[in-house]
Amino acid sequence: MLLCVLRTHISAYRRVRWSSSVTALGKSYEIDGKSNIRESILSFLGRNVYLVPNHPISILNSLVRAHFGHTYTVIPPESPVVTPAKNFDSLSFPQDHPGRQVSDSYYINKTWMLRTHTSAHEVDIFSEGHKRWLFTADVYRRDEIDASHHPVFHQMEGACLWSTSEMRSLEEENARLDKELSRQDIIIEDLSTIGHSNPLQTAHDAHHAHLVAANLKHSLNGLMLKLFKGDGDEPLKVRWIDAHFPFTSPSFEVEVFYHGKWLEILGCGVVAQSTLNKASIKNELGWAFGLGLERIAMVLFQIPDIRLFWTNDERFLAQFQPGYITKFKPYSKYPPIDHDISFWLPLTPKEEKALHENDLCDTVRDVAGDLVEDVKLVDDFVHPKTGRRSQCYRIHYRSMNRTLTQQEVNTTTAEIKGRLEDMFGVEIR
Repeated sequence: MLLCVLRTHISAYRRVRWSSSVTALGKSYEIDGKSNIRESILSFLGRNVYLVPNHPISILNSLVRAHFGHTYTVIPPESPVVTPAKNFDSLSFPQDHPGRQVSDSYYINKTWMLRTHTSAHEVDIFSEGHKRWLFTADVYRRDEIDASHHPVFHQMEGACLWSTSEMRSLEEENARLDKELSRQDIIIEDLSTIGHSNPLQTAHDAHHAHLVAANLKHSLNGLMLKLFKGDGDEPLKVRWIDAHFPFTSPSFEVEVFYHGKWLEILGCGVVAQSTLNKASIKNELGWAFGLGLERIAMVLFQIPDIRLFWTNDERFLAQFQPGYITKFKPYSKYPPIDHDISFWLPLTPKEEKALHENDLCDTVRDVAGDLVEDVKLVDDFVHPKTGRRSQCYRIHYRSMNRTLTQQEVNTTTAEIKGRLEDMFGVEIR
């Protein structure tokens, strides 16, 4: 069976590697020097697990929507294929931001890429006249391989705008929300600041911006209470700290003390005026937040491996039902097999990197799919005489569905080595 899987992956690899185009969601795109997309990543497009009613991502998504209520518009899905201008420029990302690099993001070509966050659609949604909205989608980032990281995950974006003529109503809403929270079993530790390092925007009236920031905190404190309070006997502890994002200011991160440790839950802030200007919005300001659904779902449903969100195994989905947070019960723990890959990197100028770790991880995914649980760099040294650099990565194989054989793993590792030699010019040791 594995050999059939390998042939599929190899065929897909050659198609991307040697053809002049790729297909994403039924549309063909030309490849150029910027292209770094892989068929293994394109295969996730259109999966839409967040629309499967009994999937943990969908259940969590629905719970967040229910908290904000019917006054918030649920924006329908949008294609993940966007322009770099939409993904970065519309949100005031600086040109040297690391997120723009091919080592961090997936580019179909220099004109098109896969969105790295739901905020890529923020200007369009505001332009359509939506003042209170929620938007959920799949997003794509090049990443390492371990139990909590995956190149495809889901974000939920929410935003709320207020007209400058509505500030009295905003004050009244803040007072109401504050009173409601004071009755709840929650301890809020606000360590955030608004000042030089986390400034108000010069385009905003200071009093208005403070009211919007307060409304943001009240709204999200209520969401944290809904998601994390559960049946615990202790008060829920929520902590606010300063953050920095190109598209909000002031900006904050929200943390929750859950099962004995602080967890980073989401980022948020007052929407950048430059974003609103691009949407032709005048005399309004507001807040926005973005949260990763997998990160929260892994905690609430006690799911130990992020790969499980993509399994088609009925033993996984049958454990969950819409509207309820159910603790995941492991149905298997198959034995692991470790293999090391050691190689010399080709000599390159110091400013160039012959092989980024994300390149290696994508190559492993192309060949092994979800058979790999973890990849770690275990040795990295430079030969004192030749100046050549050697690296060794340990690949931790473990299927979620069956026991792997040594022969299967040997075949898979050999294919990974061959691709690394072919694509990046490494010398296998």
